[in-house]
Amino acid sequence: MSSPQETTSIVEKDLRDRLLRLDLQTKVSMVTGATSWLLTAVPQIGLRAVALSDGPAGVRGVSDIDPTPSASFPSPTALAATWDLAAASEIGDAFAAEAHGQGVDVVLAPVINLQRTPFGGRHFENFSEDPLLVGAIGAAVVRAIQSHGIAATPKHFIGNETETERTTYLAHIDERTLREVYLAPFNDAVDAGAWAMMSAYNGVDDGVEAAPMSEHGHLVNDVLKGEFGFDGVMMSDWMAARRTVETALGGLDLAMPGPLGPWGAALLSAIRTGTVAESVLDDKVLRILRLAHRVGALDGAVTRPAPSVDVPAVLRRLAARSTVVLRRSDDIFPLVAPRRVALIGPNAVEAFTQGGGSAHVNPAYVVSPEQGLRAAFGSDVTLTVDSGCSSRLTQPVVDAARTEEWTLEHFDAHNGLIATTTQPAGGQLRITPASAAVTRVVIRGIVQLPEAGIHDLGVFALGRHTSTLDGATLHMETETATGEDVLTSSNNNPPGATTNLDVTIPRAVAVCIDLEIPNLDDFGRWSVVVIRHGAPGPSDAERLQQAVANAQRSDVAIVVVGTNDEVESEGFDRVSLALTGGQDDLVRAVAATGTPTIVVVNAGAPVLLPWVDDVATVLWTFFPGQECGHALADVLTGLVEPAGRLPWTLPAREIDIPERASKPTDGHLYYSEGVIVGHRAWDTLKREPARPFGFGLGWTDWQVTDVQVSDDAGTSVDRTVMVTVRNSGARAGTAVAQVYLEPPLGALVRPVRSLAGFATAHAEPGETVKIAVPIRDRAFQVWDVSRHEWMTPSGRYRLHAGTHSRDLPVSVAVEIAP
Repeated sequence: MSSPQETTSIVEKDLRDRLLRLDLQTKVSMVTGATSWLLTAVPQIGLRAVALSDGPAGVRGVSDIDPTPSASFPSPTALAATWDLAAASEIGDAFAAEAHGQGVDVVLAPVINLQRTPFGGRHFENFSEDPLLVGAIGAAVVRAIQSHGIAATPKHFIGNETETERTTYLAHIDERTLREVYLAPFNDAVDAGAWAMMSAYNGVDDGVEAAPMSEHGHLVNDVLKGEFGFDGVMMSDWMAARRTVETALGGLDLAMPGPLGPWGAALLSAIRTGTVAESVLDDKVLRILRLAHRVGALDGAVTRPAPSVDVPAVLRRLAARSTVVLRRSDDIFPLVAPRRVALIGPNAVEAFTQGGGSAHVNPAYVVSPEQGLRAAFGSDVTLTVDSGCSSRLTQPVVDAARTEEWTLEHFDAHNGLIATTTQPAGGQLRITPASAAVTRVVIRGIVQLPEAGIHDLGVFALGRHTSTLDGATLHMETETATGEDVLTSSNNNPPGATTNLDVTIPRAVAVCIDLEIPNLDDFGRWSVVVIRHGAPGPSDAERLQQAVANAQRSDVAIVVVGTNDEVESEGFDRVSLALTGGQDDLVRAVAATGTPTIVVVNAGAPVLLPWVDDVATVLWTFFPGQECGHALADVLTGLVEPAGRLPWTLPAREIDIPERASKPTDGHLYYSEGVIVGHRAWDTLKREPARPFGFGLGWTDWQVTDVQVSDDAGTSVDRTVMVTVRNSGARAGTAVAQVYLEPPLGALVRPVRSLAGFATAHAEPGETVKIAVPIRDRAFQVWDVSRHEWMTPSGRYRLHAGTHSRDLPVSVAVEIAP
């Protein structure tokens, strides 16, 4: 039987033999996508097309036109809230199962950037504000996905912590901060064996080189591939690669999407003239062949079977167990045999189950809070449902029941009719030309308005268009759309207009959109049309009054508040952490009725909760994915323990947030806080959050009574710390032991405390458990900028153990000799 080293050597020789059989033009074709989601097939060497799919919160699939239904996972931040590597592995298995089912070889996940500021629009797509937690969870996900023959793609390398000007800004990050904070999770991902990685849109000035990350030779070639030993494929983010020679020499291996981009004929010419050595191209092709072998895309490669995973069950369990209890009243939580329940709130009516942007998937179903609670309570419980207020700035997408099948007429540049097609009823249309000759499409349909009163009807489309309602012009858009509109997520909220229609008798409104098909650069030629509709209904004051009345008549009120895709999405950053609309007033009004109130916060990133200590129970559910309603019911009824702990700090006031800047100035973004990020900054500045990093009450009580360094530590700084925890509550539960390192005083600026390790354990009521928490040597180390290497300052360190970053009742000293 061959050793792993011998097997690797045989595989590498085979890959190099295949490389030698390729001509120059074929090799160039292999380093740019054949399409948006497929790599180039080369049958003469047994290479089939490798399929890629977006996927931080589910595997979307390979089709933008008619996407396959995909399971919607809880947001990555929800996974990090488990603080559980076994849960991360389970989600990795689910990713692999979904990928196998959709014919996907490479999942573009996980995102392992840091939550540098809660104002980041893509905050929900990241795991945590702490580099150790990000790296540990991310590495576990990578290992699990790849154990089933599917490639993971940690992203975005590196410094992609803001959405404002995300394709152009230059992040200034000093060498020590890069090493100790932002590079650390990527190093963990490489150690986990990541087969692919994605570079960021932005540039980075690390003191050695200032360049876009698709061209950053120092960080990609020298650090990632050289020092860290990454042997996989470095791909660009979509359309991030702009220049030919600079990207080729800067370490990029795959320019996406295809078939356009900066390489192709331009790269072929650069190699023929000697500007780029052919050996540089060969290294890229060899990495792509290595990826193909790993995912079973080469003949003779072993294709691993799909994992046997009950994906909906996994997602339901994760969504429930990741729930964080911010405040708890044991008198009402979990619920026991209520007779009448008032379900209230805009997110109770329309839960926000996933973030906006490229992480969005199209699930076959979504279980609403109402559906989940009705299924759990049964017919014996009276459940009323009220929105209580509005939280959206725009009207919802029109209900399919109000529309008919849409007719699309495709015209060429001479106004000749090329084809007529149809799309199903509904308010979201993806417009793809019937042929390359089509330059404009006219979309016609009907929206039924049977109710008397004021209707809001809006038409929005990406690109130049004219929209009419019953022949009257609604909006004329004169701007031509480009690929940049996709990068800024303008395709999710395209331009258009809304009007008020006063309906006295039932009315059918004829909608027409005359749309120029835009050329979206590497994204191709297509557009989107969105029809929005707001039906007549009660005012916010009337909604509030009705919700309060139902709360007063109930045994318990469950108020679900939170964000939506207008607040949290790829493409833009947040301008406020306050809940939108009248949600704060709604919570206060319901709580003031005296009815026991449980508030459920359905938000991916921190929001301000000025009433958090004024209601009986507060739960944080993040973006729970397609099993939203079932998971909520499981938690409320006591079926599943809400064992989540905050993976970020929850602020009480915006003014207290240590790092608020997410907007570059003149194209530059300075990481001036250095290594003092997230909870480290809150502790250093001695500011009081609403709830600290790592906080979570669960549904029982814990006492951390002792911490000891294991006797087998020897003289190494690699250590196991034993944390003694007692379940002092009435229910069995999950303990999360957190260990924080306090360094000795010295000239070097270091965090007051930093997370050094964590682990979980189950304990019955009254049971005491000893939890083994591994502490890596890196927790003690700092980056020496003069010698460009890691060093361990000598002195007395203290390891503090507890339940969160501000509850650390026990500690132990560790001496590091000079």
